[in-house]
Amino acid sequence: MRTQVVIIGSGPSGLLLGCLLSNAGIDNIIIDRVGKDYILGRVRAGVLEEGTVDLLRQAGADERMHLEGLPHDGFSLAFDNRDHRIDLFALTGKRVMVYGQTELTRDLMARREAIGGTTIYEASDVSPQGFDSAAPFVTYRKDGITRRIDCDFIAGCDGYHGVSRKAVPEKSIATFERTYPFGWLGILADVPPVSHELIYANHPRGFALCSMRSQTRSRYYIQCPLDEKVENWSDDRFYDELRLRLPAAHAQALVTGPSFEKSIAPLRSFVAEPMRFGSLFLVGDAAHIVPPTGAKGLNLAASDVHYLFEGLRGHYLDRSQAALDRYSERALRRVWKSVRFSWSMTTLMHRFPDGGEFGQKIQEAELDYLTHSEAAATSLAENYVGLPY
Repeated sequence: MRTQVVIIGSGPSGLLLGCLLSNAGIDNIIIDRVGKDYILGRVRAGVLEEGTVDLLRQAGADERMHLEGLPHDGFSLAFDNRDHRIDLFALTGKRVMVYGQTELTRDLMARREAIGGTTIYEASDVSPQGFDSAAPFVTYRKDGITRRIDCDFIAGCDGYHGVSRKAVPEKSIATFERTYPFGWLGILADVPPVSHELIYANHPRGFALCSMRSQTRSRYYIQCPLDEKVENWSDDRFYDELRLRLPAAHAQALVTGPSFEKSIAPLRSFVAEPMRFGSLFLVGDAAHIVPPTGAKGLNLAASDVHYLFEGLRGHYLDRSQAALDRYSERALRRVWKSVRFSWSMTTLMHRFPDGGEFGQKIQEAELDYLTHSEAAATSLAENYVGLPY
């Protein structure tokens, strides 16, 4: 079998890249070790930058998002029992779109099927090979048979634990990582959101986030120790703790109901560079992870797709290598700025075990500065809505 581009991973970044390439007439095959149901069962982010929304439009997968998604013009920073709204649109002229990653993935899958794209699910032993030569290929096993796809390029869109980054020789890649001394305990429940916009809360008991997936489905988080156990948290205990961390008006307005998903996620920042190795390109979580504070993970994957698609389109349609050769440089410039922003939001809103009184005073001063300086609020808003590609 032969194609122009093999995409390893059928999550949002792989599907988005595949749709963009197919729309441009560039042949591609997506391959994944798991099946559709598993992919659609993963619970992920739901805040999209305008750049991500525009890429979905280019892919032809934006119709349902515009019907069901929730455009947000701002969000709230809650501390000291009060709210301060960051007016994104007034400060930047841009807004974000709240639309669940699962639904986005479903839309991209439907689009790929509609245009006849090839996706190979439940492929074991996937292995990118020969990417340091003029004849790259990918092997995998399906139905007990080892198969091979020859190609021009390989896009590793298979996440942090995927095979793409692991295939790179250790001496050829540098990694940078910071782990945080806490996690997020999150629930999903079919209850109306406590507010029509997101609330990021800084409280002596720890951080809390009130988010949503729709007008009837809420996503709530609270900061917790890394050794906390999900089974120790009933729904009632979770809601009681969430109320304690919110301003009184929001606590009183909170509508509760049974959760249908509950999990604890550790927080870390991770970057691997470069993001290109011959004809192998790392995309999204395969190359970088950010804490969910600030909602940059999915959006960073989308910006990687933008840069790689520009490079591949230039290679095939314009006979130019310029954008492809600059893929890693361009992607990493935006990655590190988003890593910085996610780190700063995490540092600002969470209580660190070793922060002490000094650390707390610095947080309070920073929050006070953000609420009284238009320049500081504009900087925050500019990063939150997404830096330009």
